[in-house]
Amino acid sequence: MKLSIIIPVYNEENNIEQVISEVKKIPLRLEKEIIIVDDASKDKTRQILKKYSKSAEIKIILLKQNSGKGFAIREGLKTITGEIVLIQDADLEYSIADYPAILAPFFLKKAKVVYGSRFLGEITGMRLQNLLANKILTFTANILYNIILTDEATAYKAFRSEVIKKLSLKCERFEFCPEVTAKLAKRGYKIYEVPIHYQARDTKSGKKIKLRDAFEAIWTLIKYRFKD
Repeated sequence: MKLSIIIPVYNEENNIEQVISEVKKIPLRLEKEIIIVDDASKDKTRQILKKYSKSAEIKIILLKQNSGKGFAIREGLKTITGEIVLIQDADLEYSIADYPAILAPFFLKKAKVVYGSRFLGEITGMRLQNLLANKILTFTANILYNIILTDEATAYKAFRSEVIKKLSLKCERFEFCPEVTAKLAKRGYKIYEVPIHYQARDTKSGKKIKLRDAFEAIWTLIKYRFKD
C-alpha cells in the first residue's frame, strides 16, 4: 500500500528542506510518494526544490501563478497514485512524527477519513484569537452538519484516495478545510480524530492565514450546507 503526501508550498525557503527531510525519514510500513506543489513562490523555494527534481520519491509541480493552498492541493490530487493521501503543510507547525497516529485508524478501524486534532493533543503558542476562531469554526461545522469534531480546521487531514477524489472540490485558498469537511459530512463519511502536536508560528515567521480567512471558512461551511 502507498501513502501519497501532498505538500502545498508558498514562500517557505526557511522550512521546506527540513520538511522534506523529516517526511522522507519518518519510518512507516507504507511506500511513500511526496508531491510538492509550489504555488508560484517568490523567494528561493523554487531554487531549493530543483535539488529534488531527480528524486524517485518526490514529484515537483510548479504552478505558473499564485492561486492559493486549495488550488495547489487540487493540482496535487490529480497526480496521486497512493491508496491513502495526507495533506502536509510546509511551515513546521505540525509534527511529522504524528504520521503513525494519523494513519493507524485506516488499518485498525478501516477508517476512510482521519483528522489530526490539535485540541485532543498538545498545542504550543496558539494566540487567543486563533484559538477562538478554531473553536467557532468547529462549533459551526458540528451544528450545521450534525457531526462531532474537536478540530475542524486542522491542516492534518488524511483520506482514502477514492473518497477525496469523489468530492468535486472547488476551493482556491484556505477554504479547503471547511469545503472538504462539509462535503464529507453531507455524504455520511465518519471522520476519525487522533491527537497531534502543534507548534503555532506568527506572521513574522511566515504564517499566511488571516482573520478574513476565518470569516471565509464560516461562509464556506454555510454555503455548502445548501449546495454542493
